[in-house]
Amino acid sequence: MALSVAPLDQLEICYQFMPFLQLNLSDNLRGSLLMVIAMAGFAVNDGFIKFVGQNLPLGEILLIRGLFATALVAVMAKLLGQLRPLSAVMTKVMLLRTAGDIIATVSFLTALFNIPFANVSAVLQALPLVVTLGAAVFFGEKIGWRRMSAILVGLLGVLLIIRPGFEGFSVFSLYSLMAVAGSTIRDLASRRLPAEIPSLFASLVNITGVTVLGGLIALFQEWQPVEASQYAAMAAASVFLVIAIFGVTAAMRIGEVGFVSPFRYFVLLFSILIGMMFFAEIPDTITIIGSLIVVASGIYTLYRERIVRKQMITAPPTRS
Repeated sequence: MALSVAPLDQLEICYQFMPFLQLNLSDNLRGSLLMVIAMAGFAVNDGFIKFVGQNLPLGEILLIRGLFATALVAVMAKLLGQLRPLSAVMTKVMLLRTAGDIIATVSFLTALFNIPFANVSAVLQALPLVVTLGAAVFFGEKIGWRRMSAILVGLLGVLLIIRPGFEGFSVFSLYSLMAVAGSTIRDLASRRLPAEIPSLFASLVNITGVTVLGGLIALFQEWQPVEASQYAAMAAASVFLVIAIFGVTAAMRIGEVGFVSPFRYFVLLFSILIGMMFFAEIPDTITIIGSLIVVASGIYTLYRERIVRKQMITAPPTRS
């Protein structure tokens, strides 16, 4: 008789590797700490990829990092009992989500290789605003004038960062906007994923899709020899990417979504620090102002969503 092994619990793994989470902390504080750790993981992953992007083509990077990351996420999903049959992949929602993530990843890395770290990260912080707007347009979700005003102000902040038509504008800034568009498609599709599709399995499908695309792109690019340090950087990037994905999903399980979500903006701080320390990229005043506007608008939007949800839950029943 085959030996069956019970799936590991995601939160228990976090507690084992991060003992400080077992201190006398509230669930919201634990979730917030995990979210900050996850954002650091995303930023460090991006830093490693920007480093190898100075010498290696995009397709080669997507393929090699993807192979590392796919293996790690597959093992993690197996340990957590979150693998699903291949038939779960071939659904319209899953394919749309994967397509959105592919667009986001390719566009983000193209921008990352060509414009300052902080600029790309700052533009991507408009994602919650665009997702809220997209949910209203495509799903009919109602947003009040306060959230709509915050979205418009946040998009103004994005314009300050990319500065179309002005000195300092780079056409590669448009790729960061494409990354936001792709991420919006991915996140909106995620809202329609069936409950039986775990987050790690969905992430595994996305990473696999990006890896396959990287291999296809590499066929049309000149393959460059990869040094040991570059392999090490891409392996490290995949580790930090998995830590980030794992940390986000665990954070959202532990804490309240409305409380934990604003801590996503720590990724901008980490990106600025990495850009300054390792790539001599110092954001100018206009970029900083635009970034602050985007972050403030996003936090306010999340705050208003939290208020609206509470009002919906506590609203008295209507009389017939």
